[in-house]
Amino acid sequence: MTNLERNPQEVLCTEAIGAGAALLTPRDVPLGGPRAMTVRRTLPQRHRSLIGAWCFLDHYGPDPVADTGGMSVARHPHTGLATVSWLFTGGISHLDSAGYSADVRPGEVNLMIAGRGISHQEFSTPDTTTLHGVQLWYALPDDTRHMAPTFEHYTPEPVKSHGAELRIFIGELAGSTSPVNTYTPPLVAAEILMEPGAELKLDLDPSFEHGVLVDTGDLSLNSAPVPEDHLAYLPTGRDSMVLTAGEKPVRAMLLGGEPLGEQIVMWWNFVGRTHEEVVAYREQWQAEIDAEPAPTPESGTYSDGTPYPRFGPFPDGQPAPLPAPTLPTVTLRPRG
Repeated sequence: MTNLERNPQEVLCTEAIGAGAALLTPRDVPLGGPRAMTVRRTLPQRHRSLIGAWCFLDHYGPDPVADTGGMSVARHPHTGLATVSWLFTGGISHLDSAGYSADVRPGEVNLMIAGRGISHQEFSTPDTTTLHGVQLWYALPDDTRHMAPTFEHYTPEPVKSHGAELRIFIGELAGSTSPVNTYTPPLVAAEILMEPGAELKLDLDPSFEHGVLVDTGDLSLNSAPVPEDHLAYLPTGRDSMVLTAGEKPVRAMLLGGEPLGEQIVMWWNFVGRTHEEVVAYREQWQAEIDAEPAPTPESGTYSDGTPYPRFGPFPDGQPAPLPAPTLPTVTLRPRG
């Protein structure tokens, strides 16, 4: 998925739900024209850029594909991050410049490590009538962000406990460990399903920050209600949490991780460390897709040692790539 906000506004959207905790309110972001699919974005926000290394969270659907076209995101670039796709309903086809092609279905995870640079496209599968799920990004630390791009697909086994069912697709939780390598400090991500009235106590790593996104149902976190589509944030120092379902069944997403401990510069689909680095990524992408032609590096590599082309090659016969938006007139600020 790509970040298609042309002029994103910084908005304060937090409400206290306990000591050091916060409730992050989503904002609607269309993924294209007036009939395109709209996502609900809870990360990043002005006062909460990261949860662990997690830097981006889009929540979408249930989306009737016949009305909106579903997921229709042509080739676009990424650097310095990983994308994580998790679905509740429907299917998405992934194709990237590193040679990976894979469909993702409910209960499966697609994880793409962009590293030094990759481009990919995502489209709803032809048999998808309703699309519903989340897209997550996390920032890679400085010691792995220039690695070669790679990809993993994994199907976790469900873990059942007292009226709840968990699927842990990244990290370790509730006695289940995912084999997926994130190339980051420790992270966790899981889908949680709960029957009406169920209560679930989860042991947490106190070195982690955590977030709980409510997809559907009545959920309380440590006795505080969390509305649908909202993201509850818990700071480090918590060794447990209690989730309680109300009268309706619940589906929620849990994510967390050790604080990244680094400042990042994030703009459009790029994560870097400086304004100048992100400017260079944009220029290279625009040149590689002939949107803003520029000479190719004579040495065959960019100044950071990345082989040319950073974001290619890409299979023939695919839809035209997405050009980058215009950069803002101010210097991009590091956050973290």
